[in-house]
Amino acid sequence: MGSHYSSKLTLFLLSILVGVNFSSVFAATCEYGTRERNKLYSYSLTSPVKNFRHGVLSEDGFYKVAANDTIIWFQLCDGMIFNHDPPRCADCWDCGGPSRCGMGCSALVAKYTGGYYACTTIGREMNFDINLTDRKTPDKGVTITMSSYTDGVNCSLSVSVICDSKGIKEPESLKKLGACHYATELRHPSGCPKIAVHATGWGWFRLLLTILICSVGAYLLIGGVYRFFHLGIRGLDVIPNLDFWISLPYSIKSVFMSLVQRFRGPTYHHTSSYSSVNF
Repeated sequence: MGSHYSSKLTLFLLSILVGVNFSSVFAATCEYGTRERNKLYSYSLTSPVKNFRHGVLSEDGFYKVAANDTIIWFQLCDGMIFNHDPPRCADCWDCGGPSRCGMGCSALVAKYTGGYYACTTIGREMNFDINLTDRKTPDKGVTITMSSYTDGVNCSLSVSVICDSKGIKEPESLKKLGACHYATELRHPSGCPKIAVHATGWGWFRLLLTILICSVGAYLLIGGVYRFFHLGIRGLDVIPNLDFWISLPYSIKSVFMSLVQRFRGPTYHHTSSYSSVNF
């Protein structure tokens, strides 16, 4: 009976694992953070922002940019999905095949040669890097670089996501950086980072103060429990070294007054008991 239920449980878990959309797992990791000049810049490209519930991901399932005889389709932080206007090109076997061309990678380029378009995969959803677009201005945005290595050819697409809180401006231009390397940019609210001031000197002080308070609290708690249960002490006397804690404020005051007097220097206040008499 037990083995029967365990086999059922195993089949159930396997069905869940098989049904997982692994591309969504990679999309969830599309984040970048860096510290520049005592500030923390955090980018979460697939997190919902105003008017864009999927972040930088295209609502159509893909972005498209063309220049001269070259067309590029891509999706950021995920694989492409085509419900309309799919790529129509030859040699699409490593990106979904002829029937699902473009749906097996994250970036695809089509070049018009010899009277038809030939496709090449230039990006995969599992293979991308994120870096600042301009390290001198870390709040400008980030650049996502997708890459693919097929048949001994290394290809890539770099997409700069520029901060624009007003809305989206899809790619309009395309640059060719090498034989199979391309670059473009889009403007999007997801390219705007969350900025937090990074504490420098006071961070260590807060850490030490926290450790000290926790240590004192643990000492009082453990000592109180020991005195209460093992020594049978009741009332305020259950506090370990009660006399020390009672005298602690006076000791601190005495030290403080001593330091104040040392820095101010000695003062002399002398009032004569005699008053002058005029004859």
